[in-house]
Amino acid sequence: MSYAAPVKDMLFVMRELAGLAEIQKLPGCEDATDETVAAVLEENARFMSEVVAPLNWTGDIKPSTWSDGKVTTTPGFKEAFRQFVEAGWQGLQHPQEYGGQGLPKLVATACNEMLQAASLSFALCPLLTDGAIEALLTAGSDELRQRYVPRLIDGTWTGTMNLTEPQAGSDLALVRSRAVRQSDGTYRIAGQKIFITYGDHDLAENIIHLVLARTPDAPEGVKGISLFVVPKRLVNDDGSLGKRNDVHCASIEHKLGIKASPTAVLLFGDGKGEVGPGAIGHLVGEENRGLEYMFVMMNAARFGVGMQGVAIADRAYQKAVAYARERLQSRAVEGSPGPVPIIEHPDVRRMLMLMRARTEAARAVAYVAAGWADVAHHHPDAGRRRQAKAVYEYLVPIVKGWSTEMSIDVASLGVQVHGGMGYIEETGAAQFYRDARILTIYEGTTAIQANDFVGRKTARDGGAVARSLIGQIRQTAAELSASTDADLAAIGRRLAVAADAHEEVVDYVVSRIKDDIRGVFAGSVPYLELAGIVHGGWQLARAAAVSVRALRQGSDDRAFHTAKVVTARFFADHVLAAAAGLRDSVVDGSTGVLGLSAEQF
Repeated sequence: MSYAAPVKDMLFVMRELAGLAEIQKLPGCEDATDETVAAVLEENARFMSEVVAPLNWTGDIKPSTWSDGKVTTTPGFKEAFRQFVEAGWQGLQHPQEYGGQGLPKLVATACNEMLQAASLSFALCPLLTDGAIEALLTAGSDELRQRYVPRLIDGTWTGTMNLTEPQAGSDLALVRSRAVRQSDGTYRIAGQKIFITYGDHDLAENIIHLVLARTPDAPEGVKGISLFVVPKRLVNDDGSLGKRNDVHCASIEHKLGIKASPTAVLLFGDGKGEVGPGAIGHLVGEENRGLEYMFVMMNAARFGVGMQGVAIADRAYQKAVAYARERLQSRAVEGSPGPVPIIEHPDVRRMLMLMRARTEAARAVAYVAAGWADVAHHHPDAGRRRQAKAVYEYLVPIVKGWSTEMSIDVASLGVQVHGGMGYIEETGAAQFYRDARILTIYEGTTAIQANDFVGRKTARDGGAVARSLIGQIRQTAAELSASTDADLAAIGRRLAVAADAHEEVVDYVVSRIKDDIRGVFAGSVPYLELAGIVHGGWQLARAAAVSVRALRQGSDDRAFHTAKVVTARFFADHVLAAAAGLRDSVVDGSTGVLGLSAEQF
């Protein structure tokens, strides 16, 4: 089956939960009218379904290849990428002054979900390019922005993020790549970087690498890292391409999934370029502030990876539903003349509902976060911008960590719905499972997201942002609990209990982190999961309230709104109900986590 983008649900979440109407009033967002947004999403859905999605299976069986230092991408990728950038999709959310369309992040998020769902491997190139654009717009000089950003937006060039080295994975304090300043103000870069997504390819004329490296007199640790622009081919003053820089692809990895995305080993300064030994790079911002700047790109990428989780979960769900409708197997439990489609069996229904509910919850949390990002970027009031930024940054680890963990579970359920056929590669269900497995690892593992959520996003401000949001969740829970609608009342009661559990964990983290830091961090991942399901349950509860109101007002789309209510009720009963147990795991569970010595393992 091909990919059918859930445009109706996307527009519903944008309008009813993520505050599209308020975003449209912000300076710089006036062009994002209802008509424009709907047209953009519909055209994006058509493009992804017709052009990109058919390449997903091809990319799995005919992945990118490396030979003689060059990478050749999957057949069809190059042509599809040209169509993608020529249609303007790379520049959707970027400033008009550099050739972008300047639409809100919320609109771009929906389009990004469709791109990721169509083909995760293909989508990684635009994802990394988006991050490079954001980093240059934030920290680059006007000269660097003018030289590189327009070409990244129009797709003539693409971007990468170069952090990881063989000895420096998550611990970037161990980065050893060196950057030596030259008399002309440039730097000569030498070192090795690994796991570089689209570090080499044949989709564009040039590749712009953003590279972390140390200057000779830099302090030790993360405070001594600088950020550099290192193009594959140098760029002349008139914008034309110059000599081949001293950066080369030594190999690409053979992976469990996302096989069409070339994951490169890059060598800087091995003397094979046309510029002499050492790759020529340009400093971004100031020396020794590279990690600070790279976090701009990293946060953009982390949000994008969270959307990958939502996207692949939705794709797995669609495939499982299609199979369950057509696969005849066994009689109905209540009796039937012959075998029935497996979608009629109660446990298959349970699995499909779990896939659907968790996907829709994660989509809603991510879109709401994107809405906050737009407010943080565009609101005229500085105080309002600061508040919105704090909420967005609080939600990013949830979007990245919780959504990606969810995607693995949902893709696994997709294999289970297919039964034995799900274990056979030709059905395609296994590819979603394999592709999803990387999402909880790259751009910061789930534990890294959870540790950030504990330390920077909860403990640092004494739980202020968390408690503010919990207060809003309680208000929704109280309103629903008092409803005369039985489903809303039940959802409200579950949400109230979950909010209590969430707040108890926040209190625990804030009060104990100084006295029992290992115990607190032992529960960081369960805390992140708890926050994810509470925020997901909250957004589905809000959606259910909107749909109940629409049904009472005689909506013509009763099937859609009824499904919204049922999905929220299922999530409350089957997912949100786990909140109390997760609270116990965080508050009381450190003894079991830390009780054995290293030798006892």
